[in-house]
Amino acid sequence: MSILITICARGGSKGIPGKNIKLINGKPLIAYTIRTAKAIAARHKDVVIGLSTDSEEIKSVAAEYGLDTEYLRPAELATDTAGKIDVIKDLMKYQEERTGLTFDYVLDMDITAPLRTVEDLEKAMEQLEANPEAYNIFSVSPAGRNPYFNMVEDSGDGYVRVVKDGGVFLSRQSAPKVYDMNASFCILRRSYFTSDQKRSTTDKSLGYVVPHLCFDLDEPRDFKIMELILQNNLLDFQL
Repeated sequence: MSILITICARGGSKGIPGKNIKLINGKPLIAYTIRTAKAIAARHKDVVIGLSTDSEEIKSVAAEYGLDTEYLRPAELATDTAGKIDVIKDLMKYQEERTGLTFDYVLDMDITAPLRTVEDLEKAMEQLEANPEAYNIFSVSPAGRNPYFNMVEDSGDGYVRVVKDGGVFLSRQSAPKVYDMNASFCILRRSYFTSDQKRSTTDKSLGYVVPHLCFDLDEPRDFKIMELILQNNLLDFQL
């Protein structure tokens, strides 16, 4: 079984400037993902870790933490509108040509959601392998709101209505379980790419429910919250 681990880090960031290499609890943010990727690589054969960035500065910081690369993301894939799947495909093509491997799986880990463990990734892989029809599996967390019960949308007529019609559900507990995609990781089987999927959510996707705190960094406030958590040892797992 061959695995490509992809770490995607575009240089431009509007929400949190320079977030991919911004120091958090004394380390660049990207260092946490590199460390987890290396731990996975140490457990398996034929694992390649690939960095996709358009930034020489990010390449330099990644190299300091043991992830060297000659690959540079093409300019057309480094825009605000470029899709991540196309970014992963380009890196996958480069690494397969470089190594001669044909990857069975791609494990994509988002730098901005580093609250993951090696055990999370191993269990998610086992879950995907146990369902050969599934294209992929991605990390999720239990949602705080439920579209069948306490989430509403603008109806365009001045009123708001429940997002999904669940008239029989009179309490949040009785409504179907829903999850937040927490962006931490996604594992994609090769069939995902050969079937020409465009999004990570497909009709054959699995969700791995992360059993601990997990969230991604969208704005400066999120960064400060995560730094406080790390500085004060508030995690109930070993990062």
